[in-house]
Order: sequence, then structure tokens, then C-alpha cells
Amino acid sequence: MALILIGSSLATPLHLNPGDITQKGYEKKRSKLLAPYIPQIQGKTLGLSCYLPTCLLGVDPSLQIENRIQTSSQAGLASSKQNKSRPNNSRDERFRSDLHTEAVQAALAKYKERKMPMPSKRRSVLVQSSVEACTPPDTSSASEDEGSLRRQGRLAASAPHQAHPGVEHWFNRVIQGSSTSSSASSTSSHPGGRPHAAAAASAAAMLADLMAHTQLDNQSAPPDVTGLSERLVHMERPQVASVRGLPRGYNHTTLLETADGVPVNSRVSSKIQQLLNTLKRPKRPPLREFFLDDFEELLDVQQPDPNQPKPEGVQMRPLEGEPLGVVTNWPPSLLAALQRWGTTQPKSPCLTALDNAGKVIYTLTYGKLWTRSQKLAYTLLNKLSSRNEPLLRPGDRVALVFPNNDPVMFMVAFYGCLLAELVPVPIEVPLTRKDAGSQQIGFLLGSCGVTLALTTDACQKGLPKAQTGEVVTFKGWPRLLWFVTDGKHVVKPPKEWHPPLRDATNETAYIEYKTSKEGSTMGITVSHEAMLAHCHALTQACGYTEGETITNVLDFKRDAGLWHGVLTSIMNRMHVISIPYSLMKVNPLSWIQKVHTFKARVAVVKSRDMHWSLLAQRDQRDISLSSLRMLIVADGANPWSISSCDAFLNVFQSRGLRPEVICPSASSAEAMTVAIRRPPEMGVPPPGKAVLSMSGLSHGVIRVDTEEKLSVLTVQDVGQVMPGALVCVVRVEGTPYLCHTDEVGEICVSSGSTGISYFGLPGMTKNVFETIPVTVLGAPISDRPFTRTSLLGFIGPDNLVFVVGKLDGLMVVSGRRHNADDVVATALAVEPMKFVYRGRIAVFSVSVLHDERIVVVAEQRPDASEEDSFQWMSRVLQAIDSIHQVGVYCLALVPANTLPKAPLGGIHISETKQRFLEGALHPCNVLMCPHTCVTNLPKPRQKQPVGPASMIVGNLVAGKRIAQACGRDVTQLEDNDQARKFLYMQDVLQWRAQATPDHTLFLLLNAKGTVASSASCLQLHKRAERVAVALMEKGRLNTGDHVALVYPPGIDLIATFYGCLYAGCVPVTVRPPHPQNLATTLPTVKMIVEVSKSVCILTTQAIMKLLKSKEAMAAVDVKTWPTVLDTDDLPRKKPPQIYKPPTPEMLAYLDFSVSTTGILAGVKMSHAATSALCRSIKLQCELYPSRQIAICLDPYCGLGFALWCLCSVYSGHQSILVPPLELESNVSLWLGAVSHYKVRVTFCSYSVMEMCTKGLGSQTEALRMRNISLSCVRTCMVVAEERPRIALTQSFSKIFKDLGLSPRAVSTTFGCRVNVAICLQGTAGPDPTTVYVDMRALRHDRVRLVERGSPHSLPLMESGKILPGVKVIIANPETKGPLGDSHLGEIWVSSPHNATGYYTVYGEEALHADHFNTKLSFGDTQTVWARTGYLGFLRRTELTDASGERHDALYVVGSLDETLELRGMRYHPIDIETSVIRSHKSIAECAVFTWTNLLVVVVELEGSEQEALDLVPLVTSVVLEEHYLIVGVVVVVDPGVIPINSRGEKQRMHLRDGFLADQLDPIYVAYNM
Repeated sequence: MALILIGSSLATPLHLNPGDITQKGYEKKRSKLLAPYIPQIQGKTLGLSCYLPTCLLGVDPSLQIENRIQTSSQAGLASSKQNKSRPNNSRDERFRSDLHTEAVQAALAKYKERKMPMPSKRRSVLVQSSVEACTPPDTSSASEDEGSLRRQGRLAASAPHQAHPGVEHWFNRVIQGSSTSSSASSTSSHPGGRPHAAAAASAAAMLADLMAHTQLDNQSAPPDVTGLSERLVHMERPQVASVRGLPRGYNHTTLLETADGVPVNSRVSSKIQQLLNTLKRPKRPPLREFFLDDFEELLDVQQPDPNQPKPEGVQMRPLEGEPLGVVTNWPPSLLAALQRWGTTQPKSPCLTALDNAGKVIYTLTYGKLWTRSQKLAYTLLNKLSSRNEPLLRPGDRVALVFPNNDPVMFMVAFYGCLLAELVPVPIEVPLTRKDAGSQQIGFLLGSCGVTLALTTDACQKGLPKAQTGEVVTFKGWPRLLWFVTDGKHVVKPPKEWHPPLRDATNETAYIEYKTSKEGSTMGITVSHEAMLAHCHALTQACGYTEGETITNVLDFKRDAGLWHGVLTSIMNRMHVISIPYSLMKVNPLSWIQKVHTFKARVAVVKSRDMHWSLLAQRDQRDISLSSLRMLIVADGANPWSISSCDAFLNVFQSRGLRPEVICPSASSAEAMTVAIRRPPEMGVPPPGKAVLSMSGLSHGVIRVDTEEKLSVLTVQDVGQVMPGALVCVVRVEGTPYLCHTDEVGEICVSSGSTGISYFGLPGMTKNVFETIPVTVLGAPISDRPFTRTSLLGFIGPDNLVFVVGKLDGLMVVSGRRHNADDVVATALAVEPMKFVYRGRIAVFSVSVLHDERIVVVAEQRPDASEEDSFQWMSRVLQAIDSIHQVGVYCLALVPANTLPKAPLGGIHISETKQRFLEGALHPCNVLMCPHTCVTNLPKPRQKQPVGPASMIVGNLVAGKRIAQACGRDVTQLEDNDQARKFLYMQDVLQWRAQATPDHTLFLLLNAKGTVASSASCLQLHKRAERVAVALMEKGRLNTGDHVALVYPPGIDLIATFYGCLYAGCVPVTVRPPHPQNLATTLPTVKMIVEVSKSVCILTTQAIMKLLKSKEAMAAVDVKTWPTVLDTDDLPRKKPPQIYKPPTPEMLAYLDFSVSTTGILAGVKMSHAATSALCRSIKLQCELYPSRQIAICLDPYCGLGFALWCLCSVYSGHQSILVPPLELESNVSLWLGAVSHYKVRVTFCSYSVMEMCTKGLGSQTEALRMRNISLSCVRTCMVVAEERPRIALTQSFSKIFKDLGLSPRAVSTTFGCRVNVAICLQGTAGPDPTTVYVDMRALRHDRVRLVERGSPHSLPLMESGKILPGVKVIIANPETKGPLGDSHLGEIWVSSPHNATGYYTVYGEEALHADHFNTKLSFGDTQTVWARTGYLGFLRRTELTDASGERHDALYVVGSLDETLELRGMRYHPIDIETSVIRSHKSIAECAVFTWTNLLVVVVELEGSEQEALDLVPLVTSVVLEEHYLIVGVVVVVDPGVIPINSRGEKQRMHLRDGFLADQLDPIYVAYNM
């Protein structure tokens, strides 16, 4: 294993080690590295215009590239000369930090600049309004993890040079299905093309560039992103082509061609076009194997690549550190050392504290430390009591809450606790009630049983207080007593009291806290023995001597800061200069100045402190670091510590810093110090560096970088193993087998100086502190237990320890390992850095769809523009893809200062991840790339053609009956139905007017709940007669003319309907336009009037004025209205005769409604069908003249119209009419009416039910006080043309259970255009049943019943009982063959009240003839059926119906027109929408649709606009997890933007048209890559 090592103590000035390369070699290697990305121009080359970005086309490319190489190589040469001139062991130039930047720039050069859709954002979201975002961020937030200093002017390749020649042939393929490709999607691809036009086109598009993550060696045509070829699968059932939007002949509104082409004028569509073009580029190589995810949908599982590198070395041997030396007068415990120095050297300085100006505030001497610790110990043990019992006993745990700028008080408190035999638990000062991670600290304190917290007076005053003046209890914390340790609160012990000084034992000395990757906090217990042994080992390894001066920049409460600055220093009577973090923020050079002033021999720092001092060093001339014999870099294991060390040395070598004093170290909370580079006087081998292949590391194998590779990681050693320790490297997962010598694993340590356990967590303790590594054969390598360090690394030549990452930052994506720190380093290397803050980048992985996905979050500078940030983001994605060969799932930028901070600067990663997952991060920019990094989706489904005959045979073989069912037989039912002898509704009304003239049929309620108007049989008959006269005389209408009735819900509507029948006209009920919203509602009225060929409009005076008003002129052409008659004051006249139709098959009325797909369809209802419908409903609901029913529905179409206008007249029952609009001013109107009239049967719509649940949910108590009771209700039926909304009906039942509503009462109905009433629960028959089906099976058109609560289960409720006279069958919509029981297919219906056909303006009846009369292709081929256009299934239940037969339940799954065909599977929008709404509390509503095979998700945001971007990753992930679909576009809009029709159904196609025409005014549109 030829690790490249660099001699550190070189004998001759220019001697080179065998493994070295010269400067010339370096230049050669460098140009070779960059060669593939620089097109050489020699002789004939490919037409460059297609490979160079348009910005370079004007200049001779060869010049630019030559220049660039020359300048950088000259810079390199210049610096190499410098090095030769001072050969005193300077580090080799080729490891300078820019190498990574260069690799990143070269990687970026690989990508052709592609035009990519930039997310669009509402202005209000752009401007960060929060005040803190505008304040310049304090440097504090530069994190622990600062990168190296970048030198300007080194190959800042912002322009890429070449795209891969093999990919060009598909770069410009535009999606076949679209008619216009957007201008930005293709550049001139012929050498002779006009580059200027291309440049103009791309400039015009003004969209930021983005990569496509591709592996460019994949030369084949790219797989189709959507998994389906673009040809749409045409259903047998053609669409109703009457009108979407407006009929022909309207020219003043631009109609969008959305069905097949792309609207040319739309900004959105051009972005989608770009997105499609980007997605068309090849993905990673396809995967072959699958694992079974409990069903047919097989998720791809990543197979190991046969060519991936495997470890080839021999099994490693455990490595022993030098033995711990025997020291003659070594104290038996740390406290004995304290006593010794405190009594023999009381004046000797122990600790110097500084203020924020760098001035010395106080120097603690050993004498003072000894006496003050004793006072505190005595006070804690004897002066604190509760109920005459001492508060604390030896062994109790005590929290130490000291600010970072008060090391003196901390040290006194720490040793005071040890003297009192209490266990100190040092933690951070909580500043607010919800600090990042504070809750977990509280959990630790609670589990340790901490009841007392020690703190300083100043700190106690600064803590948040409750009203009582006491410190508040922080979230998740136990109740604590706060004790201030300042002098006035402690007591001097009596002469005879002496603290017990025992020899070091295995008892716990202190507990250090540590935060895990998931954010939970553990306490690591350290025994007195281990504490002493660790001090001994550090003293020996660092060569500490008595009385040395040491500068400590680290946190003294934990980790290296505590070990060197509080413990080992006391052992050796050293003098510690403690540099507070707050001083470093003000003056990053302070530690260097203190080293100079105090002539410190040792400094303990982190690489970030070195980095900061570089940025500030220009002003300081007179400092010298020559006194340093050891500069301990505590985080030497970071990938960027090496560049900090190099850059620091380069600058400070001239100030007396010797290269060999830099001593990186590696440690972990569990094992304490693992390895440290020894100071030069110990005669240890020279330091080493390794240039490792990143891709080798991702497979866990060490490979020295081969020359062509860009992706390398340069690591420095962290020195030798600690004295007295045994170290080995074991496999990370599974049994701890020893690694091979060339394999990366977890470093394990066995020594007397590691922690002993996680407090109170025996299981985890066993895994981590008591690991037994084994050889390949399974034999334990030692009888001593080992402690896992959570450091990933290997043992290199000369027994040097190398660390390449931490377990906390390990992300395993598709079986390959990536280190979060390395990804951060790559992101930092993407120049320019003016858009984000250095060191404020969090990288972590989240689990989505059975794999880890990488998320990068960075803080954006307030002055960065959208375009710049987006460009930076896209370049980061390219760089990470190139160097790490891994896709980023999500890249988010948040406003400055909003990421949660760790206590001493740095980003709190687990808290950031938590906020990301909860949708509480509030990013200002998001880029999701699911298309490029989710490669384990199931294979798209290929449909197998199965003929109808084989279906039937299959069902017979399986013993399944054919799925068909019917309601009771109407002909057999003998009832005393007087109305049956009349064929026509107008005859029934006349008969009732004579037989029961004063019987009230209708009561109309107003918003107050009082009767606004009523009508008896005779009154209704009289009103109808007057209308008939008016139609004949005023309107001069002929029989068979169509009349539009434009009325608000009320009795006028009913009277004019019968008036039309009396006059022989055909009524068409139309919802009146909304006076406040004429622009959108009036065109619909106009359209229905025109499509229905109405020759006259009947209406009220008020609406008549509205139709001809000025406002109406703006919306429609008012001159083209037909005759408009108002029926407010009609003369009392009788018509000469009442019209009798020649045959019941004649047209009675037209029923117009807009379907959910936005199609206006009118159906023809004959007189026979109308009577049959009324009879069927009467039988099902047992309606008689003595009954009352309450109806809260719109009376304009479908079952709502039938119940409102027809049924009372036919059955004679009294209808209480509650217009749904009135509920807007009085929500309890409908339920109040039901209660007041003690109604047994009531009807409502989903929108009414929703208004009641939302508006009255919290007011049931108040309603009860008003004596509203619903115990009278036997059935409450929701009228709908969709799948039952179980969640809504259940919550309605639950809320109003308190008012006596029976849980069995609520049920749903089902009707559609071809038959408005197929199912109604009615009063008899079994309760509606609910089944749970597997959602994944449903996508394959199968029904698989599962248990409630099983994964992917979907509850479906039966849609009421099939009406008398109705027959239902389930048929395959493609083959038209019958299907078996519990099979999903189209619901076909045969019944006397089927509509007779569509009524359309274009005479295209032939097109849809099969909707109304179609026959099975196999089996019973005689019966004529109507196709409902809904998918569903029948299932025979165990229940019996009224006739004693077994009951067949019909379950409606959804509309066939609405289904989305994606990846060969059939999805119902409502299922995806339900998942999305569940994903975040601020999503009020959601609608999905597809466009050019991309899934578009529109969500309504109920909350502040800064939450808009939180939704994008949540929506994308939930749809991936639950539906195996990749969302193409996420659109965040305001509440109420998703259009809904009168039945409360979403109008997804209108929404789609609005989106493509740019009419939604979205808050944010994210285009997922």
C-alpha cells in the first residue's frame, strides 16, 4: 500500500523521499488531471460550437485555455521557487488546499451549461422581512468545521469547457408529445449553426443553468423518465367533448390547447419543457435485482458492482502503544495532586481568565483552587438540606452550568464536587426555553437524577425567570434547585473537617455529555481510575513537564479542552491561559497573541481557530510563535484540518512556527484521546499524508489515488496510538471482524483510560464499551474488552493512525459510504463563496424509499440574488455528483442566522435535520433532485393483454362469481302507490292539487331558520299554470322548446319547472351567476344557455338586471341573450289546456352539470325515466305524504335536483328546503332544522358536511344548550358523484355523537351523469360496510383486501344500497368483458331511470353513444348497459338484505377520467392528495394532475409564506414513500385557489389550465430535477 509520505525532519535541504514527486512532476500530473476537460485544438477537431457554452463562442477558445493553464502553472512555479529558497522542512506544495477546489472546478467544466428551469417565487417570499436576517451574521456562526483558506486567481473555472461528445445526440431530442419545444431547450448543434441565434435564445430564457446529474459514459439513449412511452393510453371511453372553458365562436379569450400541445404563450410550460429535457438525460446504470416489498411492486435493491474494489491486504494486527512509564512520585489520584500543589506551591498560577478585550481578569493560584474547592465541598455536603435531611449524598450527580467565559468558577465547582464525592455533569448554559438540543440535555439530567445545578451569580441572573422570580423549568428538564457558587454563598469549613482523599477507584468521577447523530444526548461516565490514567497517558504522550504554560482555546467543559486544560494541567502544576469563545469572535488572533505574551509551550486549538487567525493576521507584525513546542489540533480527524494546518504553517512559519510542532490529534467522547502526533523531541517517525481515491473510500477500501481521478481525499495522520493502549480497526456493520490492512473500519481502543459506560443505558454500553473484536475465523483477539471510538480510519505505514471520517457523518447511499464532512468540503470548494456563509453548511441523510438520501442545507447571504444562489446550488450539485458519484436529494438555502447553532458556534446538525423533517426549516431556496438520485423505483408495469373470455374462465376456475348485483325488482313490489297510475309528473301534480289541495309540500328556510316561503299542492299547481301562460303568451314558445330556469334555490324554481312541463317546454335548471364574481360565473350560465339551445330564460327581476348589467358586459356578450322573462308578477290566468306528451319516452328535462374534469355535459331525461327515478327513491327511502325530509343541497343537477323538485310531488312527503348558501351566515341552520322538525331522513352534500364539522366542531356544547338534538335522524345521506370521503363522514359522526346522532345514521349515495341515483342507503337494509384494500394492488387494477391499519391500506366505504330496479355489473373498460367478484373495473348500470343520452351542441352523440347503450363483449351480450365512467368493485358480504338474500356491496373507487396513468399504473388523485395533506400541518388542500407525464402537485398553504418552501421536500418524499412516484413540479398557492364545483369536488383540469396559463399567482413553484 504505497501511501505517499512526506519526510518531516529532512537531513539535506532538497532530499526527496522515494515516494515523492518533483515540482515538475506535480505540474505534469496536474495538467494530466485537467486534460480530459480541456478540448485540445490540434488539426481538425469536432465542431466546437456545440461543446463550448455560447459565452465562449466569440473568442478563439484555444487562447483562453492556453492562458488559463499558463497563469496557473506560473503561479505554481513561483511558489515552488519560494519553497526551494527556504528548505527548512516546509510542507509539499502539492497538498495545498486549492487542489480540492481545482478538482471541483474541473469537474464542473465537464458539464455543459444547460438551461434549467429556475423555481419561480412570489416577490413577497423573496424579501426576507425578518430583522435578524438583515443584521450581518456574527462570525461566531462560522462553524467548528471551517474549511481552508482559498487562494484567489487559481483556475477559477467558472465556464465549463466541454460536454461529452457521446451525449450530444440526445441532448436536443425534445419530448415527442409536445408541439412546441421551448426556445431555451436546444442550442445549435451543428458546427455550421448560427451561434448568435442560440446565444440569443438562451439569453432570452434567462433561466439559471443546471446540470443533469449524469454519468457521461452511459452512451445509450436515455431511459424515459416517466417509465411510460409518451403515447397516451387511450381509454375506450372517449371524453365528452362538448365544452371545456367556452364553446366555439368565443374569440375574446385565448383558449389554451392543453390536451395535447403546449400553450405557446406560457412561461410555466417552457420551464416544464426545460425540466423534461433535463430529465431526459441518462440516469445511473439500471439495476438488475429486486427485493420484494410485500407485493408485486418490486423496489430495485442495489446490487454490488462486480468491478468495485475489494480489500486485498492481509488481516491487520492490533497495534500497541508504548507502555505507560512508571513515574516515581506519581500521585495516587487527581485530588491528591491538587492537595499537593495547593499546599506546597500555593502561589503557583493555575488558570488565567481573560475578558472580551483580551485583558487578564483573574489568575487562580493552586492555593486558591485548593481552599475554594474545599469550601464548596463542605457547603454542598453540610449546608444544603431538605426536611432536615442532607440534600446530597456522596455519588449524587450535580449539573455544572457555567458560561464559557468563566473557567475559574467552573474549575472550582468541578474540583469542589470531586472533593465532596459528588459526580459533576457539565452542560451548556440554556439561553432560552427552546435551545437547539436543550430538551435532550434535560432528558440526560432527568435520567441521571440531577436535582441541583451549580452556576455563577452572573449566569443565574441571566437565566430566564418565571413570575415567582425562580429560574424557569426548561422544556424537558427536571425540576432543579439552582445554587450559586460565588464566595458569599459558600462557608469556610471548620478546622477539623478534611475532605476524604481516596486513591483512584472504579467509582464514577464525572459524566461528559455527547449528542448522537439522531440528536439524543448520552452521558459518558468516566471513573477516577480512567481519569487518572488518561492524565498519565497525555502527560507521557505530550511530554508535559511541571510548571509549563499552555493556551487553551477549546471548551473547558468537555473533550480535549477538559482533558488538557482542567485535568492533566492540575496533574503537572501547569499554568492554563483560557481563551473564551466570545474573545475569539471579537479577535481571532487572541490565542496567538497570548502564546506570544505568555511564551506558552503548548496550545490546544481546533482547525477553525487556525483558519480564523489566517483571515486576521495581516495587521500583526510583532508576534512570535517560537516558544511553541506543541500545537495540538484537537480535530485533526476532520478532512479540512490538513488544509488549515498547511495554510497556517505557510503564513506563520516566518513568525517562528516550526512545522514539526503541529500535532493533530483524534479523540472521541467514549474513548477520550485515541491518538496524537508526538512532539518532535520524542524522536518519532515523520508525519505522513495519504492521497486516497474517494470512490475507493466509498467502498470502504484504501486505494492511493490513480492519476486520472479527480476525486481524491488528502488526509494527514493523527500520530501514534496513546501509551498503554491497544488499538484495532473493525468492520462497521455486524460482527466486529478485524479489517484488512487496506480496509477502512471503525477504530477500537482497549486501555485503562476510556469511558466506562453510557449512564443508564446498559444495552448501548455493551455494544460500544464492551466490544470483542474477532479474527476472520471468529476467534477473539484479546480477552480485554474494546471501546468503539466512532472514528472511521486505518493504520498506515510507520504505525501512524489515519482517520477518514466519523460514524456520525457516515451516509450509506445505495450501499456506498459517503462522509458528510467530505461533502461539505466539496460544497465549500465551489467558487464563488459570495452567496453562502462558509462553515454554515449542514449535510445529513434522510431515509426515503428504503435508502438514505443526501440533504445539503446552507445559510445564504442576505445580498445574494436569486439567480446567483440558484447558479451556486446547481454547481454544488454538479460538483458533488462528479467528485463523490452520488446524487443530492435536496439542497436548501436558509436565510442568514436561522440554522440552529451548537453551543460554541457550528451548526447543530441533528436539530437541523429534525427541522427539515418537520417542515420547520423555512428555507428561502430549495432544489430537489429526486429524478436523479432515486434509482430504486419499481419497474414500470407492462400491461398483459387478457381477453374477456379468459377472464371469465379464470374466474370460474378460481371459483369466483361474476360481479353483478341488483336492487329489489320494481315490478314485484306491490305498494299502494297512487302516483304509479300517472305516466307524467305534471299529471301527478294536478292529481295532488285536487286530492290534497292544502297539503304542504315545500317549506323553504332562510338564514334565521324561519320559513321564508311554503307551497301546498294547490299553490304549486296554480303558480305552474301562470308560468305556462306566460311562456305561451309572452314568450310565444312552441312545445318542445328549451327554457333556461335561472333562479336562486327556492320555490320559484320548482313552480317554473312544472310550468314548463304544463306548457310542453323542456326546462333546463341553471345556477344563477354570483353577483360578486360575474367574471367567472356568468360565462358558465351563458354557455349552458347556448349549449342547451334555450330559446328563453325565466328568472327573477334582480337576476334579469344582473344579466344585462354593465359588469355583465365585461364578461359576456349581453346582446346575444335569448328572450329573458321575469316571473315575479305574473297575471292570474289559466292555460287553455295542459300539455300531454304523446309518449313517455319524450324528453322531460335536461340536466346540465360540469364534471370534475371540467367538461360540461347535459343529459336527457325522458318522462318515463323521471317517474321511474322518483318511484325508485320513494321505495328505497319509504317516502309517504306523512313523512318530512330535510334537504340541504343545490337544486340544479343530479340527485339534488330530483330530491328538491321531483320527489315531493311524486311521493307527497313534505320537503324542508335548506339552501346551502344560507349556511355561510348561519352554520347550524341545517342541523337546527333537522332537530326542530324531528326529521328522520335528511340529505346533504360533502361541502355542507365540511362546513358543519369545521364551523361547529367546537360548539357542540352550545348547540346542546339550544336544545338541538339529532337523535331523531335515521339516515343522513351525502349526495355525491365520487368515492365516499370516509374521514369526513367519520369525523362528522364523531363530533355530533354528542347531540345524539347515531353512528349508523351517516351514509353516502352514488350517482353519475348516466344515472343520477344508483345507490342510496335508504331506511331499510344492512348498515354500510367498510373494507380496507391494498393501495398498491389498486394501481394494478386489482382489489386485495387487507386488515385495518396494515401498511398501504386504504379504507373504502360502501356507497349506500343499490336502488330498486337498478342492475349493476363490473366490466373491464378496455375489453368490455365482465369481471369477477372483488375485481376492479368500470361500473355499468342498467335501470329504467337511466338518462337517454348526452345533449350536446355539436351533434356528436355518436361519439358517446356507448356511454348510454353498450353491451358486454362476452357472456350476457344482450342487456343494454350505461357506462358510469367510475371504477369500482362489487363484493358479496355476509349480511342479508330485506329480501333475505346475501347483500352485495358496491364500492366506488374513483372516476376513470380523473385517473392518472403513470409508470404503467393507474393512480387516483385523491390517494396522492390524502398523503400530501397529511405531510404538513400547514397544507390546507391539495390537488394533483399530470402534464406531459410529469406529476404536478398543487398545495394550498394555510400559514405564513415563509413555510412555502418547507413543503417541497415533504411533499416529494411522502409521494415517493407511499406511491412510488416522483413529483415533477410542486406548486404552493394561497388557500382557496384550487377550484371546487358546487358538489365540493375539485376541478383539477381547470386548475391545470390555470397553472399552464400562469394564472394561479403561486407563492412558489419548484421544478424537481
